[in-house]
Amino acid sequence: MCDELTIADDDAHAATRGLSRRQFAALSAAGAAAAMAGAQQAIAAGAALKESAVAISTPDGQCDAFFVHPAAGKHPGIIVWPDIAGSRDAYKVMARRLASDGYAVLLVNHYYRTAKAPLLNSLAEWRTPAGGEKLKPAIAAITTPGIISDAKAFVGWLDKQAAVDTKRKIGSAGYCMTGGYTVRTAAANPDRVTACASFHGGGLVGDAADSPHKLIGATKAGFLFAIAKNDDARSPGDKDALKAAAASAGRPAEVEVYNADHGWCTLDAPSYDKGEAERAYARQLALFAKL
Repeated sequence: MCDELTIADDDAHAATRGLSRRQFAALSAAGAAAAMAGAQQAIAAGAALKESAVAISTPDGQCDAFFVHPAAGKHPGIIVWPDIAGSRDAYKVMARRLASDGYAVLLVNHYYRTAKAPLLNSLAEWRTPAGGEKLKPAIAAITTPGIISDAKAFVGWLDKQAAVDTKRKIGSAGYCMTGGYTVRTAAANPDRVTACASFHGGGLVGDAADSPHKLIGATKAGFLFAIAKNDDARSPGDKDALKAAAASAGRPAEVEVYNADHGWCTLDAPSYDKGEAERAYARQLALFAKL
């Protein structure tokens, strides 16, 4: 997941191109702008959308979130958990694109216990000392019981919305540190959440009894685990543990290492890779089509 090793990978990539960290950051910002513009074009080609800022009551307070869906009709609900930098413009664009493909998408602020979104404005800000200091208390405020209670609250909220088709099941997507949150979401709501997509997810496999991979058997979901090649290089056994856990539980799971580095699906990430991101997005749509 996003950590000092990710920064080291970015620095090494910059060095191979003869760029300083500052030059690489500037180039990445330009790339992010281009990626977001391209995504907006894809959205424009889809259905007309309706969006709003919403607040969801949880046992720990009010979670601010972004809700977007086609302007007409009822649609399967999707919970999107953003990466380490939190809910921000890049993820709103990603949520709009998913909505334009026929879903009622709830982009949540998993840092709501500490601050309203955006806590950070871009993934690049996470790499700054000030950004890192902002994130420390926000990350510390998140607990496993909190993730579970949040997931139940989000599902309950979606099921009360007129734009959500409650005759269909709910999906969940998580990125980076929230990849494992998708599994917890399905385990906490087994009768409602039946499709989970994890993109360059961190903390999916561990020794704890409640490690996400050990919870697959508590779900009724199908899974997409899209793994970054540099994450796989550091933990090559994780993909095998995920496959084995899914097989043991009798749950369908697509586990694949993509030819891209950690963060490649996020529009404002230095490692964003359009080709592999589009391929992962297509697999997500194939998974959610089963809801």
